[in-house]
Amino acid sequence: MTRSPNKLIPAEFTPVPSLAAADAVEVVAVDELGAGALDALGVLVHSDGDLPEGVPLDREALARAGFEAKAGTSIVLARPEPTLIVIVGLGPAAELTDAAVRDAAAAFVRAVPKASNVGLRVPSLGGVDAESAARALTEGALLARYRYDALKSEPRESRLGRVELHLDGVDAGTASAGIATGLVTARATAVARDLANTPPSHLTATDMAEVAEQLGGRFGFHVESYDKQQLIEMGCGGLLGVNAGSAEEPRLVKLRYTPSGESTGHLGLVGKGIMYDSGGISLKPSDPMHLLMKMDMGGAASVLAAFTALRDLGATATVSGWLMCTDNMPSGSAYKLGDVLTARGGKTVEVKNTDAEGRLAMMDGLVLATEDGVDAIIDIATLTGAALVSLGASTAAVFGTSQPLVDRLRDAAVATDEPAWQLPLEKKYRKQLDSDIADISNLGGPYAGAATAALFLAEFVGDTPWAHLDIAGTMQSDADDAWRSKGATGYGARILIEVARGFTPVG
Repeated sequence: MTRSPNKLIPAEFTPVPSLAAADAVEVVAVDELGAGALDALGVLVHSDGDLPEGVPLDREALARAGFEAKAGTSIVLARPEPTLIVIVGLGPAAELTDAAVRDAAAAFVRAVPKASNVGLRVPSLGGVDAESAARALTEGALLARYRYDALKSEPRESRLGRVELHLDGVDAGTASAGIATGLVTARATAVARDLANTPPSHLTATDMAEVAEQLGGRFGFHVESYDKQQLIEMGCGGLLGVNAGSAEEPRLVKLRYTPSGESTGHLGLVGKGIMYDSGGISLKPSDPMHLLMKMDMGGAASVLAAFTALRDLGATATVSGWLMCTDNMPSGSAYKLGDVLTARGGKTVEVKNTDAEGRLAMMDGLVLATEDGVDAIIDIATLTGAALVSLGASTAAVFGTSQPLVDRLRDAAVATDEPAWQLPLEKKYRKQLDSDIADISNLGGPYAGAATAALFLAEFVGDTPWAHLDIAGTMQSDADDAWRSKGATGYGARILIEVARGFTPVG
């Protein structure tokens, strides 16, 4: 990457180190696990029914050791042989889901953090689809072992090298298809995590545009980036206004994936890319909050990451993306409370809080998406603390003008175990955004902040079906949690992939 001379950053630094790790790991479906060559062998066990082969203890002995096969639990059995045996709980057989299988794979690899070559045996899947289970196992194992260590002087002791999966009663070819999908979706999630975990001085808006170009060349999508002068000519007053206090230029990065065959539709994705958010003149109050604000571009990271999967998964729709990238800094040139910005398309916006900046940057992208004639728009943004207060750190907020599109997002959230909950786009709250001097203001009242932010964005989509994911709460995890590793979660990348790969127009 090209680095400006004032950056004390190694020339060889890359914001997406997980790509090399993804290329190095091998996940295979096997008819017989090679126990002699494995560092660890995992066996998944239900809390009811007979124990599968490969478990050297009976249930009574396991219970004495404190293991009851509850979902996500594990016990490591040391033996004279070099291969460790790990028993992993799945919970009741009747309650088995893809999510439980994914969590079990994560629990297994976390139980043996130094094991490189591992094998995992899965008993009867009951009603769970075998291909989906293989995908979930792959995602769980790879994402649980994710660590961002690009800036550590010494690499991790051990990375996954080979993962063998044996699903009882399942043809290896069926499992292999699920593994192939899981490798792609796990890789995409890791890319989103890498980008969001990268320090802000190591990944500016201009850097993000360069990363997008590199990824586009590798994964088969077209990239165009627009600099400050071009944004002025395009009338993108929201993105330019937020950028006004920064020493770094903004970038609007447009992505375009075109399927090899006839397109089934055209989906637009808009991602908030605030590379670092100080709050601007409305400065954020605390160091812990400031530390997390390198992840305020998590929406753009998830959009870009999703594009890396579309060709490899044979997506049938045309997909366009708009990454709205800048940082939000206080300085003598920063935009001020009371300023009025003009969005692409001419709508004027009174600034009542410079820390409500994401919606200002995104409004230009939403207008550009409508101008491009997309069949539907999904935007994703770390937008409001109100979403975190409402739903906590595990569930994103969903709003939309098209219930069928919202339903597709919700279905994708269930399939990927990235929880999302629909909140009402209550039009009664729209008057809170009224302005005395402009068409609209960028801030509502003290309550329902996630809803008023969504109502603001809805002003810029016209009649195009639209859905909005507010991922402020889900962007990061304070600790390892199943397949969610500490730090950036990459939330949303797999949801967007799920919706985009077979997209058709909605009502």
